[in-house]
Parts: sequence; structure tokens; C-alpha cells
Amino acid sequence: MILCIGTTPAAQRVMVFRKLTLDAVNRAITTRDGAAGKAVNVAKVLKTLGEEPVVAGFVGGERGAQLRSLLEAEGVALAMVTVAANTRQCITVIDESAGTQTELVEESGAVSLSDFESLMALIAARARNARALVMSGTVAPGVPPDIYLRCTRLAYESGALAVIDAHGPPLFEALAASPGLVKPNRAELSGMLAVPLQDEGSAKCAMRDLHARGAQRVVVTAGKDPVLAFDGRGFWRISVPTIRAVNPIGSGDAFTAALVWRLLSGDDLGQACRWANAAGAANALTLMSGELRLPDLNRLVNETRAEQIAR
Repeated sequence: MILCIGTTPAAQRVMVFRKLTLDAVNRAITTRDGAAGKAVNVAKVLKTLGEEPVVAGFVGGERGAQLRSLLEAEGVALAMVTVAANTRQCITVIDESAGTQTELVEESGAVSLSDFESLMALIAARARNARALVMSGTVAPGVPPDIYLRCTRLAYESGALAVIDAHGPPLFEALAASPGLVKPNRAELSGMLAVPLQDEGSAKCAMRDLHARGAQRVVVTAGKDPVLAFDGRGFWRISVPTIRAVNPIGSGDAFTAALVWRLLSGDDLGQACRWANAAGAANALTLMSGELRLPDLNRLVNETRAEQIAR
């Protein structure tokens, strides 16, 4: 079992327009509703890859009930705390003529300290049987910034892999517990360390810094640019397959899911990132975030290269 932890799940709506015109009436040619949020997306992809994910987080209101129903219908197990705030709504607007995808994000409502402690009790119980704890995204208002630190400690108590896809204070605090892998993107890493990362050399320096602070392995994504990975001994550069994206929202979460899947299967970091990059690209070929087709994944991994580079 893989425990996917995220305090800000979302009801997701994707609306497709032939051409979007601001300050005018626009009629969608396709609308699709689903469950999303970073941890939910990770869990959905892991389920497609044949794993047994459990999503831990908060849900509330009518949207929260809908999210529960959608995930249960997909066979994704839940460890959710019901809270007063309605689960947030996010809307992806796709303009086919311009080839753009615009994400409209509702911020999550606040949760109470008792809600948080209830969630931590659920996480502690599930962590005992987990092979990995995957912590994703920003934290909801009211959640202490040491949540990922506490979760990382729980992972090590049970012998599980601790993976953090986040940035800012929750990641910084968790470094004290030496997580197995951290995965910020290049912009997030630059903001965290307050240094410009204008080239590969500066990115590698920043990755060494995170490793020195406690991260055992560091993976840095950069959109369409190559991924960099560091395991404390050597670096890899991983190419990104060329695709025509339908909706890239959730590709980072698909990357995280496949990365954990392959690491647990015994791949080294470079090879795991090959599969992860292919999974991110496969996600971008689908309309809804956190979804991919296995034939796309298997084709794209053959178009992805991982090369070791100078330290």
C-alpha cells in the first residue's frame, strides 16, 4: 500500500472551448468533472499502474461527498477527515484555437487543530502498513507547517519510503527528518533558497544544498526542459518526450506517482525518472488531470533518455 497525503483535494472541472474570448459569452464543446488535487492525482495514477493507493486528507460539504464517491468508484481507498469547509473547486479552461490551458484555482478553506490531529491519527494508523508515504502540495489553512516532518518520521518508524512533492516551510521543516526523496520544480527551488537558477550548474548547486540539509535524493523538474536528479553520489539528466499536450495539469503528480512506483520496484534514480517523465507526458495527453493510458506510457518511456552527468 502507498499512502498519498494531501490536505487540499479538489473537485475538478475541465471545460474545452474551440476559441475563448474574454468579456464575452463562451460555450464549452466538452465539459468533464472529476476528482483532483495533487495527492488525489498521485493516487489515481498509482491505481492505473497497479498499485494500492490510499488518499489521506480533508473533505467537506457537497463537493467533498462527490469527491468521495468518484474515488470510491475508481477503487481508490480513502482515509479522509470530514471538515466544515466545502471541498474546493478547480476549473481548467482549454482554448483549442490558442492551444492554451488556464487553471482557475479556489483556495482551500481553513481546518481546525482537532481536524488536523484526527488526520494525523489516520495517517499514523495507515503508515504502519505502507511501503511509501507520498506528501504532496501546499497545506490547508490551519494545518501546522511541520505536517510533512511528522509524516516523514512516521514513514521511518514503519520502514517506508518518504517522498515530498512540495516547497516552502513544510518541505524545509521536513528536511530535519531526512526524507528519502524531495521533488520541487526549478521555480519552487529557486524561491525556497532565494537564488536564481538560470542554468544547469546553478540548479545542481541548489540540489546539493537540499541534500546537505537532509534530503537523501533530490529531483527537480522544469516543465519542458530536462529533469535533473541527484542521489548524493551522482547526477542524471532526463529528457522530456515531445508531445502535443491536451491538458498538462497534473503531469507533475503523474511524474511523482511513477517515480515512487519504479523506486519501489528497485530501479535506480535515473531509470525511475525515465518512467516518471514518460508518465508526466502521458498525463498531458488526457483531458482530466491524474489520468494516463498505459499504451501511451509504454511508448513514451522508449522516447525518454536518462544520462549520467558530471557531478
